[in-house]
Amino acid sequence: MARSDTSHAQSKNTQRSPGSTSSLRYIFLALTVLIVGLALAAWFVPSTNSEPVRITIQSGDTLAAKSRQWQADGWLPSAALLRLQARLLDKERVLRVGEFDVPAGVTGAELLTLLEQAQPVMYRLTLIEGKTLRDALQVLANAPHLDQDVQPLTPQGVAELLEIQGSAEGLLYPDTYVYPSGEKVSRLLRQAHRRLEAELQQAWQQRDPDLPLKNPYQALILASIVEKETGVAHERPQIAGVFVRRLNKGMRLQTDPTVIYGLGEGFDGNLRRRHLNDQSNPYNSYRHGGLPPTPIALAGREALLAAVQPKAGSALYFVAKGDGSHVFSDTLEQHNRAVRQYQILSRRDDYRSSPAPQENN
Repeated sequence: MARSDTSHAQSKNTQRSPGSTSSLRYIFLALTVLIVGLALAAWFVPSTNSEPVRITIQSGDTLAAKSRQWQADGWLPSAALLRLQARLLDKERVLRVGEFDVPAGVTGAELLTLLEQAQPVMYRLTLIEGKTLRDALQVLANAPHLDQDVQPLTPQGVAELLEIQGSAEGLLYPDTYVYPSGEKVSRLLRQAHRRLEAELQQAWQQRDPDLPLKNPYQALILASIVEKETGVAHERPQIAGVFVRRLNKGMRLQTDPTVIYGLGEGFDGNLRRRHLNDQSNPYNSYRHGGLPPTPIALAGREALLAAVQPKAGSALYFVAKGDGSHVFSDTLEQHNRAVRQYQILSRRDDYRSSPAPQENN
């Protein structure tokens, strides 16, 4: 009987009461809720920046390195948490080259989505009609946040990049180009060249019959001269008409901008008679017939169309009036009278060969 009582007592001690089991379940459930709550709180913890932060992603950057940098900068709470979120969301390769503005208080998941989908900050540069290739390259060289991967950035360097035999003058299209931080200058050069080729081909397909131009490149040369000579936009077709008629008649173009281009960087702004008589200058259209060897500037769409669709007429001469516009003449006698009249005006302080800038009201 004593042994039986002892066994019974031991059996009672090994059995857990229903109340004890329920307590353990409640503790486990509470711990689970606590852990889930902490995980959710950590998942949705916001960044500490009180205003937008601009971040820069460069080629070769990794999320691991950038997240550590952002944590060190003080606005990302945890680099490790962001990397964990990226792994769980399969967004470990979301980085794109460029600059991005991170709003205040974003969560890690929101930051990863922004890095994957948001548009980068864009910059602008403008290549201007009538400027030379060297001028355009200076704009590209001074453009902010542009990767200068073409060195040296010279006309010859551009010709090699674009695989052009000879001069690359005039072979970029003048326009405004947008790009993200870190964009390569080589890409913009190729884009501007493709635009020029497309615009030139489109204009050539619309050319008038019987033009004294053998190919699109000659049209581009003429368009560049028209661009340099035009001070008032609506005169482009009229100026092109003068040059086309002179070419048809075998007359020399006799245009100052070609001479000046041939003088290069040594030109001091004063075109002298000896310059006009210099036969060694291949761009001297006073001494050489036909078109110059290459374009002399960047030509826009309107100049291209003017070159292939010149305005009909009989004028063979023009002279600048001083306000940007020109007087057109049919005969040399009429032209000489206009030159005498407007060369006198050229001594006035308000004489201009291009239009005066418009004042903003």
